[in-house]
Amino acid sequence: MALVPCQVLRAAILLSYCSILCNYKAIDMPAHQTYGGSWKFLTFIDLVIQAVFFGICVLTDLSSLLTRGNDSQEQERQLKKLISLRDWMMAVLAFPVGVFVVTMFWSIYIYDRELVYPKLLDNFIPAWLNHGMHTTVLPFVLIEMRTTHHQYPSRSCGLAAVCTFAVGYILWVCWIHHVTGVWVYPLLEHLTPGVKIVFFAAVTVIINIFYLVGEVLNNYIWDTQK
Repeated sequence: MALVPCQVLRAAILLSYCSILCNYKAIDMPAHQTYGGSWKFLTFIDLVIQAVFFGICVLTDLSSLLTRGNDSQEQERQLKKLISLRDWMMAVLAFPVGVFVVTMFWSIYIYDRELVYPKLLDNFIPAWLNHGMHTTVLPFVLIEMRTTHHQYPSRSCGLAAVCTFAVGYILWVCWIHHVTGVWVYPLLEHLTPGVKIVFFAAVTVIINIFYLVGEVLNNYIWDTQK
């Protein structure tokens, strides 16, 4: 796909994420006023990750267009750094976290929505916004993977970064419970301490698996192209 169509596509996706974030933050929900605010929800963190990632993609495209035909080595180095940051974010955050949010949310939602998205939230969050947060993330990140080759880091470094993110978020959730006495997700209220440990370990394993899936998928798509 040519650079300009890709650039337009990424800009449109970035604008959609900005719209989703603005509409979500404008909702007057009690949960937004409690400790941690919106930042206690992985869905919101993922939306910020996706918005930042596609912002970097758009910036990379603009920089590439501006430096085309320019022999400045300094600009070329800066562009390579930007591309490296874009690729790292795609590999470690945008793909595994995005796919994890979509698959986990809808899996639990189908089983028992009250465990992850109580019906009460329908009074605050319209259906289109719910899908913007929990559905379109997957096709958007797959479109990006299909249109642009991303250089993955070494597997050990990539998995270490994913584990750091997962463990960091788990510790954040536990800290919020320590401070407020309330779990971020209703599902955790129903688990015994031992089961919670198993659940958190399983979550960490799953997000690492999604990292590997992204790496394999990226290599398959672009090895085929070659």
